[in-house]
Amino acid sequence: MNEFLSTGLPSISLFAIIAGVLMLAVLMWYTKCGKPRTLESILNNIAYERIDGLIIPKIDDGEIQIDHLVLTAQGILIIDIKEVQGAVFGSDKMDSWTVIADDKRFTFNNPQPALYERIAAVKQIVRQVPVAGKVVFLDGAVFTKGVPSLVINLDQLHSEFGDWDEDTAKVNIEAFVPHWEEIKAWVAS
Repeated sequence: MNEFLSTGLPSISLFAIIAGVLMLAVLMWYTKCGKPRTLESILNNIAYERIDGLIIPKIDDGEIQIDHLVLTAQGILIIDIKEVQGAVFGSDKMDSWTVIADDKRFTFNNPQPALYERIAAVKQIVRQVPVAGKVVFLDGAVFTKGVPSLVINLDQLHSEFGDWDEDTAKVNIEAFVPHWEEIKAWVAS
């Protein structure tokens, strides 16, 4: 470094060069690792294929709506989205869950029983494929008294259903695709 300084460049130029290199390194790191994590980006990462806003028949009577139906290397995944801000108080056995945020408080029905209905309805169509369901709470929801069994956040969704072993994923997907086509036929009819 002394040789570099002896070339006559002012020390301010040296610091400007170092600062520029550091800024470039931080920018490259952010571009590679710090991309914003969104529902869309995670769904694209975990899904081989997906259908959004799907309506299928219930087991008994009527129809049931599914936010996102996703073909993954683990099977078919039903995702219900909840976008609430604040502390969420809910459990597997509670009928109503409560959200407290700032000076607001509201309740909503436990989403898990409806998710079980969705899982059963999809299993009626494709009996040979594993079918799972998750209620995904987007950023801003905090479960302060424990997280119910079918509830996850975006990071958990990615870690549980993303980052496939490519060889295993390929074999699984090939086995699941004919059954996925059955679901697509339901959608088209």
